[in-house]
Amino acid sequence: MTGGAAGTSKGVDATLAMVHLGGPPIEQVGVSVYTIPTDAPESDGTMAWDRTTIVIVQPEAGGTRGLGYSYADASAARLIAERFSPILLGRSSFDIAGTWSSLVGSVRNVGRPGIAATAISAVDNALWDLKARLLGVSLVDLLGSAREAIPAYGSGGFCSYGDDRLAAQLGGWADDGFRFVKMKIGREPGRDPVRVDVARNAIGDDVELFVDANGAFDRSRALATAAAMADEHVTWFEEPVSSDDVEGLRLLRDRAPAGMSIAAGEYGWDQFAFRRLLESGAVDVLQADATRCLGITGFQMATALCEAFNVPLSSHCAPALHASLTCAARPAVHLEWFHDHVRIEQLLFDGAPVARAGVVTPDRRRPGLGFELKTPDAAPY
Repeated sequence: MTGGAAGTSKGVDATLAMVHLGGPPIEQVGVSVYTIPTDAPESDGTMAWDRTTIVIVQPEAGGTRGLGYSYADASAARLIAERFSPILLGRSSFDIAGTWSSLVGSVRNVGRPGIAATAISAVDNALWDLKARLLGVSLVDLLGSAREAIPAYGSGGFCSYGDDRLAAQLGGWADDGFRFVKMKIGREPGRDPVRVDVARNAIGDDVELFVDANGAFDRSRALATAAAMADEHVTWFEEPVSSDDVEGLRLLRDRAPAGMSIAAGEYGWDQFAFRRLLESGAVDVLQADATRCLGITGFQMATALCEAFNVPLSSHCAPALHASLTCAARPAVHLEWFHDHVRIEQLLFDGAPVARAGVVTPDRRRPGLGFELKTPDAAPY
């Protein structure tokens, strides 16, 4: 007993000393890129793809290595290696706010939205993970836990799927206890009512059905689609028009059937984009993606804005990353259990969270985000 107490006391003293000294300096920044084929061709209302690229950042300080990532083009890795590494090396591993400001400032003439934002996101995510690991706590505890677990919604139902696969995927999530599932629409608008009917029959009446057009429709078509989808008790219509059309989103929110939430925000590259959506009253639920919106720091800004405007928050994709963030965000209502990213994160990360009965619980016994890169498994990609 005495030995254990003394050991604990020494551990606390070491942590306090580290905090007082500002954290060890960043000594090295590793950047790697992996491209993983999909398990079948995938498409939504506006794009088609057969592979996904993930950029992973691993900074080192004080004998500890952090891990952060973004789903981004490989060019983001070059930006990190050539432009961001000189900013990071030698800086305190705890100086996340200052480092974030320096990274954002460094891309003024590069263009912050898009590639630069995903690169900053990967680095910022890694720095938060590193800080939590150095302090020996889980990321959700470092940020401050608002809940133990977060509901997830099964997300897939790609336009490229036949009816049988659509029914099997969405119905499988329903059988596993998911309370919400989402499918893509908009590529063949004439077939969407049939596909939605297939989905509803597969999941039953007790599971909420979400649809995502990825901005495929103009305002008139989106309004007509919303009206048609109401008959199938669709409760979520994501990006019915382009997220750049803030006025169109507001129009849909005003005129959509009662009980149907309009959602957007996955292409919010910074806090200013989120503020525009919220100030305009354009969304019932704001989506934020920490692999795009300037990292965990940017996600926290989205959280604060949602609280200020009293609008619910949902995370977009990257479920392994967002499990901790949504459990620390008071306005969060669920996270997206995106089929493609779930596959990748289970493949690449040892300790990636799993969904049980449609709920994801971060492992708070493990420091940081709670998972490690499985280098041998990642190597072929």
